[in-house]
Amino acid sequence: MASREFLKILSSARLGDVLAQQKLAQAYMTGSFKTPIQPTNALIWLEKSYFSISNQGLEEKDLIQQQISNLLEQVASIPLVETFNSPAFSFGWGSFWEVAEKAVQDASSLAAKWQLANFLINPAYQETQSQLVDWLGKATTTPSIEKIAGLDFAGLQKLAKEYLQELSEIDSPFTSPAKELLIKLQPKNEALSSLWGAWLEEKKEDALLQAAELGLTIAKLTLGLRLAQLDGSDTKSNAALKKAAYWLELAAKDGDRDAWYALGEIYRRPQFSGYNATESDRCFDRAADLGHAEAQLRKGANLWRKREKSEEKVRGLQASYWVWQAHQQGVAEAKDLLSKILESCPDPKANEWFELAQYAERAINHHAEHKLDEDWLLLFHRIIIANQFNFSKAELLLCEVGQLQHEHCVAVDIRWELPKILPRLIQIDTIQQRRTLLAAGKAFAGAELDIEGNLRQRRYRFDRVTNWLTGTFSKKSKNQTDAELA
Repeated sequence: MASREFLKILSSARLGDVLAQQKLAQAYMTGSFKTPIQPTNALIWLEKSYFSISNQGLEEKDLIQQQISNLLEQVASIPLVETFNSPAFSFGWGSFWEVAEKAVQDASSLAAKWQLANFLINPAYQETQSQLVDWLGKATTTPSIEKIAGLDFAGLQKLAKEYLQELSEIDSPFTSPAKELLIKLQPKNEALSSLWGAWLEEKKEDALLQAAELGLTIAKLTLGLRLAQLDGSDTKSNAALKKAAYWLELAAKDGDRDAWYALGEIYRRPQFSGYNATESDRCFDRAADLGHAEAQLRKGANLWRKREKSEEKVRGLQASYWVWQAHQQGVAEAKDLLSKILESCPDPKANEWFELAQYAERAINHHAEHKLDEDWLLLFHRIIIANQFNFSKAELLLCEVGQLQHEHCVAVDIRWELPKILPRLIQIDTIQQRRTLLAAGKAFAGAELDIEGNLRQRRYRFDRVTNWLTGTFSKKSKNQTDAELA
């Protein structure tokens, strides 16, 4: 049964509320509010949100363009192949190409390139690919991207192969799967395929060894795991750790993250003649870098244990990043550790600054009408951020807005003015929190460095601003309510 909060969001989304539509899409992607994960429904609601934004007035073109850009980044996280039969697939298809080919290469661009490459050339989706050929032949509209204009399916596959090669050569969350897919696409050696097939079907040890000797990465990994008894087999023989390490090192050199993780475990075993805790940590770190979820949790937990010895400016920031990465991949243990490292405040209505932040948003939206100074506008943004992340008054006034945001959290450090107040790490839970940070970042990027003044000046301005906001907007709200009742 759907939760009350979900039904409230659904109702607002049906009435055309853009933010609600995007929240609904996010719920269908993540399963929040006990919602079943349905990428097709997520894409449908993002399409509705796109048209809602596009149909807004033209007087705020820059804002509309930014909202569309943010929305397309959210689209890029949807598994494209799973939405093929969705009524919104045409929108998704065009959006993925637009994000993949945008001028600035960022996380969403890389995600879009991986999704397109995986969809178009992964042998596992041959049936869907053949249906896509038919769909492309009947499609009445095509993405307005110059690079793919006039390309047939073979041309799109060639471009997707270029994306795949690019992803395999850079450091990103998609490097490892891109390399794995490239290996799948290599021309098959009949003898190698025969040996690997003999292992899979008949469990012939000699065939597995020969396949590993011929250079098959998965065979090297399998043999190494088997020798180390890390493959779950019920063998009663003693683990041959030295031989296992040899084969796993060869697989690791091929970029296999599971091999790096297994090596990390072997180097930690007391019975291994090459026991080396430092080398073990290096292997786990390499596996984490390649996207191994359990390794990411290990790396994060290790950094958290050693935080007191760390020289990083805000202790726990690196640890929180790796634990968050593991949590994103569904590692259950990561959630508890993440809650110890990061604070969370996803509901701005429960925070101290909520009412004042509402007034500040209205003031920003009508700043030309009120002829507000730039230092006041910057303080409005501070109030809105403080409400989203439940800052104290000191943090509100002193936080360095341009340095707050990290990929997964906000780092609040005001020791430059108040040395006794410890830094805080707060998780970024919602799209609205990211939008708030983005809007504030733009405002502060164009401001003069000393425009806000010292702490005394900021306190004085804060008192004036809060009195003005309360007097201006609470009075207007009361008058509007009285007029409606009359």
